[in-house]
Amino acid sequence: MLKQGFLLIFAIIAHLKPDVQCIGMNEVFQWKQMDYENRGNSDIEGDFIFPTEDFKSKVRGTRAPTTTSIQEDSYIPYNNVPMGVNHFNGKLFITMPRRRLGIPSTLNYIDLKTVGSNRSPKLRAYPDMATNEFTGTENTNRIISVYRTRIDACNRLWFIDTGMLELPNNRIQVQRPSIWIIDMKKNRKIHRFEIPESIVATGPGLASITVDVDSSYCNKAFGYIPDLNNNALYVYSLEDDRIWSFSHNFFHFDPTQGDLSIGGQDFSWNDGIFSVTLSNKNLDGYKTAYFHPMASTNEFAVSTKVLQEESNAARSSHGRDFELLGTRGPRKQSTMHEFDPKTGIIFYAEIMQNGVGCWNTMTTEFSAKNHGQVVSDEDRMIYPSDLTIDKEGTIWLMTNSMPIFIYSQLDPNVVNFRVWNQKTQLAAENTICEA
Repeated sequence: MLKQGFLLIFAIIAHLKPDVQCIGMNEVFQWKQMDYENRGNSDIEGDFIFPTEDFKSKVRGTRAPTTTSIQEDSYIPYNNVPMGVNHFNGKLFITMPRRRLGIPSTLNYIDLKTVGSNRSPKLRAYPDMATNEFTGTENTNRIISVYRTRIDACNRLWFIDTGMLELPNNRIQVQRPSIWIIDMKKNRKIHRFEIPESIVATGPGLASITVDVDSSYCNKAFGYIPDLNNNALYVYSLEDDRIWSFSHNFFHFDPTQGDLSIGGQDFSWNDGIFSVTLSNKNLDGYKTAYFHPMASTNEFAVSTKVLQEESNAARSSHGRDFELLGTRGPRKQSTMHEFDPKTGIIFYAEIMQNGVGCWNTMTTEFSAKNHGQVVSDEDRMIYPSDLTIDKEGTIWLMTNSMPIFIYSQLDPNVVNFRVWNQKTQLAAENTICEA
């Protein structure tokens, strides 16, 4: 029965391949705007709606949203911009961080077993709508805002709930940021760790988490959490239920690489350490943690042996434990990146290239000449916001037009959001990364 289920999933994914393919990646889903199957009753239906003047006054910070206004604005299609994508056993997880009002559910999924040929499916809240419901008040059984998810070797879903409603100029820390772990077999929370204020005051810089665990020792898991605002890397031990913080100059953005031009928008960002990905085990039993700031083209590395020892975080100097590998080349700023354990290739979501790049870790030199371009499409792949690789060796990519949403206005008559996929070996074909 299980085998038949897997065959059905792969058949659906194959059926969803588009008539026109971007080189190296397949467009799986596309939306002009996002909607939800189980968002409940709303006065605002499926029409594309631009922000009202009343709503604009709220997000400018002229007045804080009340419980009544939150309920009235429970679903505003324009404000729903997807950020993260991840696949596990036929569920495609899509996150919707609450950067505006009107977002019914921050953690969602698409059931690939039932979606059929629908190219713009509605989302379903995960694990349920009650967990995602936003009332504006503190409730530790509810999720406020999630940017990205990660799945570990023990079939658990990990993510950071920032605990914050990120209205422009009026951010509201509704509750403490926290680490959530969900058992995906039972679809229920198995652990929540509240990140103490001594580690971080507020949660908006906690946009991802990387999980390090062996399937034989599920309780001995570590979570590596980059803080792009405070230029810090937090390490969480599930076994000890403790968290500690590393500081390093390598966590800061590169001031020469913060000027960006994406989707016709010119702007400057200073996002620090943004993404962490892990190699296979080295001879000493530990892994290499590759990391980079988003406003940078450099890549850095450190052994997880260093990170997993809490006392190391208090050192005034880390010596040569943290290493600069080199630069990926011009216009190679990246949001997320992911190591593929089968090929040894790291794939990068490259925002200035509007596409995906790659580097084969088996090459002897980390340099621009050894970095390949899997795909680049300035029209259809505007701002790759997340990139993950599932256990079947398939890359999943989200592109979400974020700079246009922030600095201009999305066009309701065109596709704004897309999900892409490709097998890692096929993605690397005809690039310098090919094994």
